[in-house]
Amino acid sequence: MRHFTLTERSFIFALIFSIVFFVFNGSAYAGKPVSLPKTMLWSCYDVGSTGYVQASAIADAFVKTYGTRIRLLPSGTSIGRMTPVISRKVGAGFLANEVFFAVEGIYDFAATHWGPQDLRVVLGHPTTVGLTTPKVAGIRTLKDLKGKRVAYVPGSDTLNVKMDAYLAFAGLTWDDVEKVEFASYAASLKGLIEGKVDAAVSSSGPPLIYQLASSPKGCYFPPFPHDDNEGWKRMQKTCPFFRRSLETVGPGITKENPIERPGYMYPIITVMADADSDWVYNLVRALDETFPIYEKAHAIMPQWAIEGSGIPPADAPFHDGAIKYLKERGVWKPEHAAWNNDRLEHLRKVQRAWDKAREVAEAKKMKSKVWPEFWLKERAKAIAD
Repeated sequence: MRHFTLTERSFIFALIFSIVFFVFNGSAYAGKPVSLPKTMLWSCYDVGSTGYVQASAIADAFVKTYGTRIRLLPSGTSIGRMTPVISRKVGAGFLANEVFFAVEGIYDFAATHWGPQDLRVVLGHPTTVGLTTPKVAGIRTLKDLKGKRVAYVPGSDTLNVKMDAYLAFAGLTWDDVEKVEFASYAASLKGLIEGKVDAAVSSSGPPLIYQLASSPKGCYFPPFPHDDNEGWKRMQKTCPFFRRSLETVGPGITKENPIERPGYMYPIITVMADADSDWVYNLVRALDETFPIYEKAHAIMPQWAIEGSGIPPADAPFHDGAIKYLKERGVWKPEHAAWNNDRLEHLRKVQRAWDKAREVAEAKKMKSKVWPEFWLKERAKAIAD
């Protein structure tokens, strides 16, 4: 029988000690099992949307792994999805840019009965969005938008704020282009095919985009160069949730030939700021542990990997319970904490401005119909300071 030397014994002991320490102290997967309620209710996008598909896949993984049953509450409007989150009828919402509008108190949330909402992000699905044009329009850079026909969808704030940002990237405004109104997102994409408009906000993979690409007009995606720091700075002033991203799916787009585009989160798993930290921690842990199950449910699901879904920028700050887990997994870095702290301070400034403006409005007995314009001016002054 072989006898180990003192050096070998010391090495083996240290190795065993390290493994034991990691198992019992250093891993979020060790210790107590995931603690989730037997049932949960989530709000989400309407049936048939990719947001609904993703929420359904995750809900199915939770049932299989923990026996937790998820009931989805779908809605086709941002208010319909947000209301149950804020009223705490649901534990979490699978939302989109309405999270940004709500925490900032803008668009629909500038009304007197809304105002800045104290929301927090749990995780968010990274994706990209940009500008689509027919090749025949001759738009090769964003600056080429000047004088062109640009799609606008009244009532669709999430689309229009992105176009605001894209124009800002190029140093342009709506005064520099011809605004063409459409009734819906789909109608704006059909407008590209029908020759009614030269540019529209879109992701790169909808069927209508492939239809445009196969038509005589062709399809082109003007890039958002990552090295154009001034352009990105102007764009992120309007949409701070944008990140530099590469798109690899779409007509003429591959992993070998990607395009530089703004990335953002959709859907965003969102909770109220005062949601129980232990509950949020366990929710994020469950989302991470069941990832090997739901990542196979749809081609877009692998992007839920926590290394991408658990980092800013996002439409709102991350919840403390989520950050605790992300730190344990080694995902949360100092630069992410710095971003989060900056956003928290910004939102506190917006909330203080709202309270001050409401006091003035009540003193003046201001009518609700004139309130939004007054509030947005006060908000702009507050965040400029």
